[in-house]
Amino acid sequence: MNTMTLWHITGWEFAALAFAALLVGFSKTAVSGANTVSLAIFAAVLPARASTGVLLPILIVGDVLAVLTYRRHAHWPTLWRLFPAVAAGVVVGTVFLMWADDGIVRTSIGAILLLMAAVAVWRRRTAEADEEPDSVATRSGRAKARSYGVLGGFTTMVANAGGPVMSMYLLSAGFRKLGFLGTSAFFFLIVNVSKVPFSAGLGLIDGRSLFLDAALAAFVVPGALFGKWAVNRINQRLFEQLVIAATIVGGLQLLLR
Repeated sequence: MNTMTLWHITGWEFAALAFAALLVGFSKTAVSGANTVSLAIFAAVLPARASTGVLLPILIVGDVLAVLTYRRHAHWPTLWRLFPAVAAGVVVGTVFLMWADDGIVRTSIGAILLLMAAVAVWRRRTAEADEEPDSVATRSGRAKARSYGVLGGFTTMVANAGGPVMSMYLLSAGFRKLGFLGTSAFFFLIVNVSKVPFSAGLGLIDGRSLFLDAALAAFVVPGALFGKWAVNRINQRLFEQLVIAATIVGGLQLLLR
């Protein structure tokens, strides 16, 4: 795979990737799903197919920091209920990446971003009307876990974009902020680490991509620290509006590129 290295990236492009890495750290400890903006930046600066492999180790660094921050708040019964369906989604996503070329992957990432933006808008409009999220989760039970799990596994494998899917599932299950962040942290650490052999087998991760990851990983830490500080202070509604807008712009940019 002709992955990007530091020598192929301009100063402005590296700055954009560094900002995206910082945003990954912030999203992992403050607003899950905000890294869809990072996905758009990586796919715009790097070849779309290669960007998924370069971004994956950056996400894992953020996941480790999130687990260290919120490890006491994870809800393991929810995680065990999701993992089988997520595994199936990851396999489907891997098969898709085996035959999809860069143009198809770019278009798919753009479409997924727009879908995730639509999901986020729908979630915002229905969250206030859902007065009993726990009863909703109980009624839908395993069927909901399977549908969200497969979609989350596929989107995270193809585009590292499983965050909004899992966010909607956890919110619909009635999770409060700390439980949400703790469960999400362990979920994505386990899922993203399990994706490494698949991505390496597809040639999406190699020594050159890891060299770029090493340079970018340092930017994840301040983002995570800022997220930890801001989680109880941030205006969630305004930030979600900005994330949705940026996601739409990123998705359109990839589709029209």
